[in-house]
Amino acid sequence: MKKMIMTMGLAAMAVSNVSVADDTIKIGVAVYGLQGEFMQLWSKAAKNHPMVKSGDVELTIFDGRYDALVQENQFDTMITRQFDAIIFVPVDANACASAVSKAAEAGIPVIGSNTRCNTEQLASFVGSNDVKAGEMVANNVLDKIDHKGKVVILEGPIGQSAQIDRFEGIKHVLDSNDDVKVVGQRTANWSRAEALALMENWLISHQASLKGVIAENDEMALGAIEAIKNSGLDVNSIVVAGVDGITDALKAVKKNEMETVLQDAEAQAQGAVDVALRHVVKGKYAPQSKIWENYKSELDWNDGMSAQYNIPWTPVTTANVDKLLSARQ
Repeated sequence: MKKMIMTMGLAAMAVSNVSVADDTIKIGVAVYGLQGEFMQLWSKAAKNHPMVKSGDVELTIFDGRYDALVQENQFDTMITRQFDAIIFVPVDANACASAVSKAAEAGIPVIGSNTRCNTEQLASFVGSNDVKAGEMVANNVLDKIDHKGKVVILEGPIGQSAQIDRFEGIKHVLDSNDDVKVVGQRTANWSRAEALALMENWLISHQASLKGVIAENDEMALGAIEAIKNSGLDVNSIVVAGVDGITDALKAVKKNEMETVLQDAEAQAQGAVDVALRHVVKGKYAPQSKIWENYKSELDWNDGMSAQYNIPWTPVTTANVDKLLSARQ
């Protein structure tokens, strides 16, 4: 009966903005970790979804602390507490499957976002194509070094879908550039500090000949830049590129210190909330986030029933960086 009341109330609200505060929907959000800025931006955007701000949705965000077992335990908690839906940003593309299976057995829809989970039991996925991101970050470096010379690759946590897919895209590009030689490839776990340490070692070995750094995220790219500066080198002597468009990376682009592409945290997070609500309502629901209007030429709402929603990447340039920075205020 409660579900029927919520469905009727939300359907009415989608048309007439009638409050359904007495039947608050509970959505749990399991993210891989909140240490980095990108997932902080993602989480903040989810909390700013219109339905959450109005009080019609109670959003609980769980910090997975970069541990698949912690995330599975959090799923157990959400299932026990009978959440209406779960949004999942997994730390591991394969280990996540058992948690999703538990929720599916309990009748709770799970919406994947940002990082993939290798299971067919997700109700939907709202994220971006990380293979494309890998191709873009590799080309950002190779175009500036004339497609020849020595480069290093900084990878994300091994086994996470963003690491797997971004490296696939990087490899696509490198495979067609025989004059580019990879002289170092290690994971820095999305960490600026770990990337700095790795880059310091690579500079000792290859300082005279290293031409570029292909980093699978901005935090690691920024760590590489810090190492270059600490070594006394001209920051522009080695081309560095990353992925995500976090605030410090945007500032570095403005200073001509690196290249990056923007991953739209707001669109991914708020899109996932809208899709989760559609699966809870199981009837007429009009999406409440502005992101569907922002991307209307590239993103079809399809009544919230698509298996996958791919948010486009935005190349960051000197022409658009000020606008992107102003949106962070």
